[in-house]
Amino acid sequence: MSRIRALVVEDSLTVRRHLCEVLASDPEIEVVGEADDGQRAIELCQTLRPDVVSMDMVLPVMSGLAATEYIMAYCPTPILIVSSSANRGELFHTYDALAAGAVDVLEKPRGDEPDGEWERMYLATIKLVARISVIMHPRARLASAIASSRRSRELPAARPAGEAGYRIVAIGASTGGPGAVVKLLHSLPAPFPLPILLVLHIGKPFGTAFAEWLDAQTEHRVVLAPDGEPVTSFAGRIVLAPPDRHLVVRAGRLRLTDDPERASCRPSIDVLFESLATEYGASCIACVLTGMGRDGAAGLFGIRQAGGLTMAQDEASSVVYGMPREAIRLDAAVHVLSPREIGAMLASAVRLQSAR
Repeated sequence: MSRIRALVVEDSLTVRRHLCEVLASDPEIEVVGEADDGQRAIELCQTLRPDVVSMDMVLPVMSGLAATEYIMAYCPTPILIVSSSANRGELFHTYDALAAGAVDVLEKPRGDEPDGEWERMYLATIKLVARISVIMHPRARLASAIASSRRSRELPAARPAGEAGYRIVAIGASTGGPGAVVKLLHSLPAPFPLPILLVLHIGKPFGTAFAEWLDAQTEHRVVLAPDGEPVTSFAGRIVLAPPDRHLVVRAGRLRLTDDPERASCRPSIDVLFESLATEYGASCIACVLTGMGRDGAAGLFGIRQAGGLTMAQDEASSVVYGMPREAIRLDAAVHVLSPREIGAMLASAVRLQSAR
């Protein structure tokens, strides 16, 4: 079996050497190149065609973000961001890189981890990321793509709910989620009249500022979910589950719990969706976006059984077609669409009920 060909991009010689040594210690991985700036990373990616890139964010000449955007636009390659979560600016650049098509993010070693723990995680994540078939993300053409999406093919009409109409929207996403969520939100009118609850799988060190970053990407307001507040007070806002807490709705209020992980996930999409199936039934709209694993599939099926409107992201637009595929296999999704088409359908569903 051929070895995974890795390119390491890191401006610190000490850190870069360590990363290369860790990768070279695994017989399944071959380090084919090293770069200490973003421009050199692009050149090596184009000439060496590695299977995976380990990318720092803070680089001279050209930043890790700019290099990621170029690579994903012109020579798509699975990218693992290896970055610090302590610097606010670097955090936001990390989110931008994920939205531009980077597959995953791993926090740089802090130095207080148990011996060998970070290195084992790094190797496992590199191998996982290398197996993903990435898609092109021409970020420079994002604005025109958004405009053209509003003229996309005609969508099936959204089915009106019962007399009460739709009252809540829920979105679940994992790997590739930041970019998919932004595209979806760009297709929604602002303000959007319903509360939108969002569960995104992202490492705890990187989840704290994500709501603030997402808030700046569109006209929609985004907040971290508070415990105990009425759901109705968040009409027109996106409510994000905080890192390492399950988000559910009980008796009309948001609740955060420390219950055990579901399928290795906390927050879990299934946990949220199951609570919404019970609380809202046919007046709920839910969708599962790109991501690894199967979180969200069973919960989406529960919402469909309760009469709600359910959607899953299509394969062509997914960075990882794991979670949507599992939902489709369960027959949990009424519609299979791109994120922009999902946004258009949400807008259509609200227009239909407001016109009744």
